[in-house]
Amino acid sequence: MSMNEDTERNKQLFLFGLILSMICWGFSWTAGKIMSEYGDPFTNSFFRFAVTFVSLFFIMLFIKTPFTLNRGGMFDLIVSSILLSSYTFLFFKGLTTGKAGAGGVLVTVLNPIVSYGLMLIMTRRKPTRYESIGLLLGLIAGIILLKLVTDANKIFSAGNIYFLLAAFSWAILSIFTSRAARYGSPVTFSFYLYGISTVLMFMVAGWEGTQATFARADAVFWSNLFFSATITTSLATTLYFVATSRLGASKASSFIFLVPFSAALGSWIFLNEIPQLHTITGGLLGIGAVYVLNRKER
Repeated sequence: MSMNEDTERNKQLFLFGLILSMICWGFSWTAGKIMSEYGDPFTNSFFRFAVTFVSLFFIMLFIKTPFTLNRGGMFDLIVSSILLSSYTFLFFKGLTTGKAGAGGVLVTVLNPIVSYGLMLIMTRRKPTRYESIGLLLGLIAGIILLKLVTDANKIFSAGNIYFLLAAFSWAILSIFTSRAARYGSPVTFSFYLYGISTVLMFMVAGWEGTQATFARADAVFWSNLFFSATITTSLATTLYFVATSRLGASKASSFIFLVPFSAALGSWIFLNEIPQLHTITGGLLGIGAVYVLNRKER
């Protein structure tokens, strides 16, 4: 086999791995919905962080990633841990009343749009033509997803307010985690990020709440926890980091468009949540908005 053929084969494997990662990310909303029936958002967040932290430890040993991190990143690490804890709490809180498919589409579509808007505000830069069109499409997508046209009060019902706050939390979190590479390996940063988040969430959940959820947990709970923490968060995210470094950030990030569809598909298959028209329409508009935002000006 020639070097070019070997390189092409590795590229195809990374592309397949990216598609699989995006499907896992989308299906994690279904797993989260199932977990929400066993415990409160604080204890579920603690269990998810703890299992992710442990699985990342073994992954780092396997891929021989150093555990050292630049001390200069301590501020970003602590702030990121607080934001990640907030996002995960809002994720589970929204799923206690809202639908996994609708929430998955809403949050994954609005995340990059809100992040882009915050970036423009922080850099005090006027949006270009494509950026203006993309942000406008994103705003329309958000209005449709939240059903604000037919009923403005929908933003406060069915978990929508929690999903919306989760989208903003993740958008702010992405600003801090984007600087992770400055302080060492992104995987190492994630390892300590989930470690601190585990401690923070246990302090809030408490021993009694954690013990109560543990007592109610069965094979269904543990299998969904393992999938959402180990398969989705640890393996899929690590693969995404590696694929980004091999294929390029712009090409790898384009695969995130698959997450809203896989979130809706997973909830349809496992939870019998039939996607509604406003979810499909808003999701497609949101994906179009992200595409336009990432389009380069001539």
